Amino acid sequence: MTGTTTALNAARRRTELTALGDGARVDVVVIGGGITGAGIALDAVTRGLSVVLVEKHDLAFGTSRWSSKLVHGGLRYLASGHVGIARRSAVERGILMSRNAPHLVTAMPQLVPLLPSMNRASRALVRTGFLAGDGLRRLAGTPASTLPRSRRVDAGRTVALAPTVRRAGLDGGLLAYDGQLVDDARLVTAVARTAAQHGARILTRVAASQATGTSVTLIDQLTGESTVVAAAAVINAAGVWAGEVDTSIRLRPSRGTHLVFDAAAFGNPTAALTIPIPGELNRFVFAMPEQLGRVYLGLTDEDAPGPVPDVPQPTTKEIDFLLDTVNTALDVALGHGDVVGFYAGLRPLIDTGDGDTADLSREHAVVESGDGVLSVVGGKLTEYRYMAQDVLDRAVVLRRLAAIPCRTRNLPLVGAPANPVATLRSSVDLPSSLVARYGAEAPNVVARATCDRPTDPVADGIDVTRAEFEYAVTHEGALTVDDILDRRTRIGLVESDRARAMPAAEEFIA
Repeated sequence: MTGTTTALNAARRRTELTALGDGARVDVVVIGGGITGAGIALDAVTRGLSVVLVEKHDLAFGTSRWSSKLVHGGLRYLASGHVGIARRSAVERGILMSRNAPHLVTAMPQLVPLLPSMNRASRALVRTGFLAGDGLRRLAGTPASTLPRSRRVDAGRTVALAPTVRRAGLDGGLLAYDGQLVDDARLVTAVARTAAQHGARILTRVAASQATGTSVTLIDQLTGESTVVAAAAVINAAGVWAGEVDTSIRLRPSRGTHLVFDAAAFGNPTAALTIPIPGELNRFVFAMPEQLGRVYLGLTDEDAPGPVPDVPQPTTKEIDFLLDTVNTALDVALGHGDVVGFYAGLRPLIDTGDGDTADLSREHAVVESGDGVLSVVGGKLTEYRYMAQDVLDRAVVLRRLAAIPCRTRNLPLVGAPANPVATLRSSVDLPSSLVARYGAEAPNVVARATCDRPTDPVADGIDVTRAEFEYAVTHEGALTVDDILDRRTRIGLVESDRARAMPAAEEFIA
């Protein structure tokens, strides 16, 4: 431990940029502030290396905020024969749930309703898959107390878990468990702040250009000022934008779309309704209960050729596909009018040629450009820690860095009970929603607030407190209203909620 504060804010950003402008040399520069880049920064700094992470926009600006909020155990990859990635996913899920981030990742029940449309062979296939998932969990060393065993439940329990499920011919359900993030962007922020806690410099609104294996030009997006930073290793973790740093990289982005509903549209479920896609093996859509009283319905897997947009948009075809599929399992059909928001993200898949993107491997790769930049491409959110360890192991050997072995396997993130951040006492009862988002750090959010009415909601009907908005600015690096509404919280996914919370966000940015 260095004793460095975890707080990311505008003042710290200015101080650290000024220090770099004085000609400082560092061991590692990381390009990209998504989950992979943040994970690399944390791994590197806890090996004793000096680290600068730069992100052109904001933490979790790209793909890392558009996931299904799941920490997958790798069951789908086992079914397709990718045993290695399935086992690693189960291991990494267990590490997150038991050591790194038990406050952010909890067990989510996944319920497959047994309806007449599902024949005996399909039922047997799902049950076999769930049993294989139990085996993966045991192999990874994750106890059933953390992630319960799969089982069959009767029709009454099925309806209790998913109240709007179709009742006619319902023969119970198959229930299994996977890891669920309270929010993916919150995980990125926690990893980045933990890296800062150990001394890494986390710089948002800073673009990287002219990257080589030994230097990179950094451009402050707020002032236009630039500086050249020398580094022993430059690591490209820009995700779907990795090809802008190393033009030799060939990716095949795949778009995954989710729809957002008020949880009441699904009867306020407590399990993720899991519906087989007609005509597909081992592919499902999920209606997942989420924070803020919402349900996210996903997921598509569509080719997304062409220029990479900052904010991908779903197509009408994808929206119709998700609605049509979920309606096969519901008593009352949902339509476009029930959709209160949506989002789409691009998976940075490695281009291996023709075929459906759904069939492309989710393996990652570490590649070195002709001028020495190390890039990590592909992969999946669940394996971010393993990917970071892999690329850092390569960098240590190739660049002969004086580093200790990886420590992140047993390293608690900010907010985990075992993280040694001093927890202040709060004189008020804390909302359960705040504790779910901040874990052991929740008392600090309120105790450090200087605003009026810190525990009041930012708007009626939204269970985010004013103290959380202030903390986003003082401790989580939020520099704009969008940072607060779209990434530190997910209020902005629903436009009507965004409009109601906007005045409070503007107050704290001002």
